[in-house]
Amino acid sequence: MKSIIFVIAILLVLFIVGLIFRKKHTREIERLEKKKLQIQHYPIFEELTKVKNLNMNGQTEELFERWRNKWTEVVDVDIIKIDSMLFDAEEFIDRFKFKKASVIEKEIEEYLNKCDKIKNEILDELDELIGSEEKNRIEMEQLKEQYRSARKTLLAHQYSFGPALANLEKLLEEFPRKFEEYEKLTEEGNYLNAREIVLYLNEKSKKLNELINEIPGLLAEIQTKIPASIHELRTGQREMEEQSYYLKHLELTENLEQIEEELKKLEEELAKLNVGYVASRIEEINDEIDNFYDLLEKEVYAKNYVDKNCDRTYKTLNEVLKTAREVSTEAEYVQSSYRLPKEEAEIPKIGLKQLEVIQKRFELLLSRVQGEKSAYSSLQEELMEISSEIERIQEEQEEFSNRLKNLRIDENKARAKLQSLKKMLQDTDRMLHKANIPGIPEEMDARLEEAEEQLFLVMQSLKEVPLNMKQVNSNLDQAEKCIQDVQKHAKEMIENVMLTERIIQYGNRYRSNPQVHELLLQAEESFHKFRYVKALELAAEAVEMAEPGAIKRLEELVQEEMFEKAKQ
Repeated sequence: MKSIIFVIAILLVLFIVGLIFRKKHTREIERLEKKKLQIQHYPIFEELTKVKNLNMNGQTEELFERWRNKWTEVVDVDIIKIDSMLFDAEEFIDRFKFKKASVIEKEIEEYLNKCDKIKNEILDELDELIGSEEKNRIEMEQLKEQYRSARKTLLAHQYSFGPALANLEKLLEEFPRKFEEYEKLTEEGNYLNAREIVLYLNEKSKKLNELINEIPGLLAEIQTKIPASIHELRTGQREMEEQSYYLKHLELTENLEQIEEELKKLEEELAKLNVGYVASRIEEINDEIDNFYDLLEKEVYAKNYVDKNCDRTYKTLNEVLKTAREVSTEAEYVQSSYRLPKEEAEIPKIGLKQLEVIQKRFELLLSRVQGEKSAYSSLQEELMEISSEIERIQEEQEEFSNRLKNLRIDENKARAKLQSLKKMLQDTDRMLHKANIPGIPEEMDARLEEAEEQLFLVMQSLKEVPLNMKQVNSNLDQAEKCIQDVQKHAKEMIENVMLTERIIQYGNRYRSNPQVHELLLQAEESFHKFRYVKALELAAEAVEMAEPGAIKRLEELVQEEMFEKAKQ
């Protein structure tokens, strides 16, 4: 009984699955049927009737027949074949032969896609044909209007086109022939070939309009504007040469003659309608002409500069020469009292030699100005270089002169500083003796002796003749560093002594502790031997052992006392 139920259950499941697959394939057949009907009933023949509005000759007639035959084959052959295949697929589905049904469904899909592609191709070609006819008609009217306008312009303004007129008229002559060819193709129904004529004429018309717009301006440049600029340059050159300007280095005459020769060639190129090349060269020639104007203007500015600054430079040169000689004399005098580094002592001599060379350069410059055989632009550059060199030497001499004057000031500052350091050392020594300490350690005595030796070196260097201020200042720096170091160590030592005494006094209350007592005895011994740092360490260790944190309070107390003494 269980086996029978099991078999029935399996059969039931298979039946349900079969129904599901059947429903799925049925939906697919319905989709394909719908797609077939859309293609079958699409009004292609109605669309093709639009062609009858055109001339049904030649190309148009051939295309119409081809499209009609293609679609007739789709309707009479392919659609019938698809109907048969749909019927077969439905039979397979009814018999639950889904695999065979899937194969046929795939074939039907391929047939339908083929038919749909043919439909789209026919419609696209139809649109192209009809669109070509409409575009041709509109654009041809525009082309004829452009032709009439161009012809009218050439007739009305023949002079504006000069030698290019003949070739422009040849371009125009092609248009009527192409118009006739277009009309013939249209009458014959060859609209697509006629479209090619329209596109060709569009390109030619565009080029012709560009030529008509550009050639008059280029011809005006060649025949009028550039020659006028050349005439103006020659007039300016002649006037400037009459005013003693030297302009041969510009080679203006040769360059202008070359431009005039090239203008003739450019006019020939323009006659050949080589507008791009001519326009490019005219732009370059205009740049060259602008450059000539700039060069002439530069010479005018240069002459004004030379005229204004020659006398001024001559006056400045003499003043700097005079100052340099005075500085040289002053340096010789100062060197009897102060020793100067070799490179500094040479500054006045080097400056004088350089000024003598500049003086010769300036004399040569003046002769070139008077000779009127040199370009003012080169004279300006030379004069500017000379002025710059004079200014540089003048600054060097002034700086050197100021350093000489500052030597006496530096000497006085050094002597004042020496007295200040002496007093600082005396104050340090007095502070040590007033501090009421058991004695001064050997290390501190050595520091004091070294500081005195440094002061002695400063005093000796200040007695030298001539005085070497560089050495004096170096000795001063060493002495200052040494004395400041001594003062710092002296203050630290006194503070340590006071702190050690306070700690030992404070630690006496803990003498009952053997360890504390022993450490304090060692600290007292070190203290009387002037070993203050060691004494401080031992005393601090003893008190910190008995009362942690006490040392910090004692340090603060001693610092306050030191501060009060410093104020007094």
